[in-house]
Amino acid sequence: MKILVLNGSPKAKSDTFRLTDAFLRGMNRKGAHEVHIVHVREKQIAPCRGCFSCWQRGDGHCVIDDDQNGILDQYRSADVILWSFPLYCYGMPSPLKAVLDRTIPLVKMRMVQQPDGTVRHEPLVDCSRIHTLVICGCGFPHWEGNFDSLKLMCKTCFGNPDMVCVPEAPLLNVPEASVVAEPLLKRFEEAGAEYAERLTLSPETVSALETPMISAEEYIRNVNGG
Repeated sequence: MKILVLNGSPKAKSDTFRLTDAFLRGMNRKGAHEVHIVHVREKQIAPCRGCFSCWQRGDGHCVIDDDQNGILDQYRSADVILWSFPLYCYGMPSPLKAVLDRTIPLVKMRMVQQPDGTVRHEPLVDCSRIHTLVICGCGFPHWEGNFDSLKLMCKTCFGNPDMVCVPEAPLLNVPEASVVAEPLLKRFEEAGAEYAERLTLSPETVSALETPMISAEEYIRNVNGG
């Protein structure tokens, strides 16, 4: 199985990617999968121009000559795509959003109405076999009200993917917090093994992964230097 990981953190020492790395260890515990990690911060990805030249050419590539076309090639051949990133202004960091915006060469201009009444562009390449997973961490102490807009966007863009949204992610790179961070990383590793077997995560697993490591009151006090 081919696994494409799009690491959208702008930082080399990423809180969220610690979770993703643990998940991948569990997922590839038997060494049976081909894992390719793209650190988007290391790539040259220009914003989409909205020129629609990709639709005129129809070859599945963008007319902008940068690193995006290589990502599109990997995207098409992947069995699993894992989007990993910290929450930025209730959405994706801008470099990763540019990657998402520039996946439009994978669809055609022609629109098709779906059975549920929604309208989508007809796919140029059938990506329906691809399983999509989103792992996102944030610096807030709880889930409520922080991941809602991201979840709606990902549901619309990716077709209701598995999503794990983790509060208090900065604790993952604080040595003093290892007593609560290490158990969470272990749960992510076990979740990766579950995903490799089932290509989905149970609601119980997601709930366990999204549970805050410490109370909101304690977290806020530490963040505020109290």
